[in-house]
This record gives sequence, C-alpha cells and structure tokens, in this order.
Amino acid sequence: MSRKILVSAGEASGDFYASLVIAELRRASNGLDCFGSTGPRLRAEGVRTVVDAADLAVVGLLEVVGHLPRIWREYRRLVAAARAEAPDLAILTDSPDFHLPVARRLAAQGIPVVYLVAPQAWAWRKGRVKTLRRAVTRLLCIFPFEEEFFRAAGVKTAYIGHPLAGLVKPSLSREEFFRKHGFDLGRPLISVLPGSRRGEAARHLPALVEAVRILNREQAMSFVLPASANTGTGFFESRIGDAPLRVIEGESWDAMAHSTLALAASGTVTVEAALLGVPMVTFYKVTTPSWLLGKLMVKVPYYTMVNLIAGQRVVPELMQSQMTGGRIASEALRLLRNRDERERMLAGLEEVRRRLNQAGPGEAPRRAAAIIQDILEGQVSHVS
Repeated sequence: MSRKILVSAGEASGDFYASLVIAELRRASNGLDCFGSTGPRLRAEGVRTVVDAADLAVVGLLEVVGHLPRIWREYRRLVAAARAEAPDLAILTDSPDFHLPVARRLAAQGIPVVYLVAPQAWAWRKGRVKTLRRAVTRLLCIFPFEEEFFRAAGVKTAYIGHPLAGLVKPSLSREEFFRKHGFDLGRPLISVLPGSRRGEAARHLPALVEAVRILNREQAMSFVLPASANTGTGFFESRIGDAPLRVIEGESWDAMAHSTLALAASGTVTVEAALLGVPMVTFYKVTTPSWLLGKLMVKVPYYTMVNLIAGQRVVPELMQSQMTGGRIASEALRLLRNRDERERMLAGLEEVRRRLNQAGPGEAPRRAAAIIQDILEGQVSHVS
C-alpha cells in the first residue's frame, strides 16, 4: 500500500538524520511518497521539496527576529502543503521553534506526528513538554538520558540511539587523506570546525583565524577547515586572508579522524568528534543580548553535548567572551603538549562513545522506521 509522508528538517544534522530514516522506510515499503522541508540529503532520498531547509537554519534567541517574515512564510507553505496533500504521517526533525507549531497544526488535522531528536526541554523552555504531550504521537530520543525525563512528563517517548553511531568513520586512510590535500605527514593536523550555518560560522571565524595564527607560530602544524554544504568553500576563503588554513569541500569525518586535535563549535560536530575519538576544544558565541537572555533561561551544568552525555567536563568549553583566539590556542597547546591531559580526555571520549553506541551501531534509523511503520499500520494509537 502506497503511503504519503511529510518529512521536515530545519538544518544539516536534521536533514541527515531524517534521510537515514526515509532510506529505511523505503527499504520496507514500496511506493513511499515523501514531501516537505528538505536539505540535500533528503532530496537525494527522493523527498519532494516544498520548503528549502537552508531557509530555516537560524541560531540565537534574538538573531531569529530579522528572519521571522521568511520563516513565517515557509511555515505557512509547509502547513498548506500538508492540508492539500493529507499525508498519512509526519516526521519532524529537531528545530523545535519551527516544528512545534507545525506539530500543533498537523495534530489538529488528525495527522500522526513523529518527532525525531527531542527538544532540549530538560535544559530550558520546559513549557514545550505540553506541546509534545498533546501534539506528538511519538517522540524519538537520540540521547540516553532524555527518555526518562520525557516519559516522566507524560510524553510518549522511545529511545532509539544516536543516528551517527556506527556511521561516523573515515573513507580514506591517513596517508591517502594527507596526500590528497598535500599535508605533511610529519606535522600535527588541526581540524577547524566553525559550524554548519553561515551565521554562526561568521561569528566564530575571527577568533579561530587568530588561534590558527598563534598555533602556527608556536609549532609547525597543518590546519584544515572542511566546509559544510550550507556554507561552501568560497564563504571561508574570502574571510581567512593569508592564514595558513586549508579550506576543503566536505570530508569532515576524514578531516577529524586524521586530526591530532579539533577546534569544534558546540553542536553535532562534537558528537561526531567524540565518536571518532578526536580530542577537541569546544566553543560557541551568539550576540550579547541572546547570551544574557539564554543565561537566565538555560539551566544545565555544561553547554557541550559531549560533556552532558558524560556527566562531567571531558572537553573544554569556551563560551561567549571566553571564546578568543588566545584562549582557544592556549587550550589547544595544553592538549598537544601535555600527554596526561590528552589521555584523560581520550578516556572520557571513549566513555561517551560507549554510551552513544549502547543501542547498537546503525540501530537508530531502523528503530525509528519500525516505530513509524507500526503507527502507519495502526498498531500504535496517535494523538487525536
């Protein structure tokens, strides 16, 4: 029986995770017709584009204000498509500011909603739990500590494991990667990872370029910046001047896997680095008003997901005013020069990797697809 599914992602990681689930569903079902908010991964899986996910990728409590007219327009376009096409089910991935209002509208139309990647309501904006409880048929959590929180709050929840577990690995050997890009095998390689969105990357780049210059003066090293599909190489090449920083197209897993150290923006890339066992210095910066407002609202012991999963400070976090070129370089040199510090971090990352893999490598998309199939076949009731 042919099924129609609305699939919506708002950023690069959500586009990737949702594409893995759609691939699993296609293997189990013939004639699947999918449409929605897509990035390149979902489009490659044959999902028809109603909204381009790149138009929704905005970070920051106040930064989003200037983009609200465009986001509102895309919201109305997606909801109108759902009304016109009457899908059998919707898969909404991450991006809660956009997707929770969509979930309410879809639930009101009687469309079952599966929400992939839980909003961080355990950290802030706990009022989102009410929407999840009322509008979402099943919330799919990718971090092990989330399931208990949401179930206790009355949300129908399933822990599926992390979609990246078992997937994050290099495609080239160290020698092949270094030869391809002309890096010296005798020098440490540092991956510079400023973020997948242009706004966050632009905020982070000046401090990162300064850190690269400092590190390059201290020791002979190579530096690589794998540009995401959302930013592109030209965006960075026009901003780094004569800094000794090689910008490449994609290849982030190869770059990280073969790096001695990563300088990583807090987000999905830190989870990828942990899965690859790469020591890292993490950072993040938003506008000052957004930071001050966030400090009042966010109640967590750590900001980086790697530390939250570990339940302790495994990797350094340089947030907001702490994120300077000097501080980044200082933390990097400490890890490069102090073997004990480096070994302690590697042990902590191994524990994070164990926890992320506890559901089993490659299990997350399969578990998600099985839950979705059960809902489609009426074996799981949905919110009325």
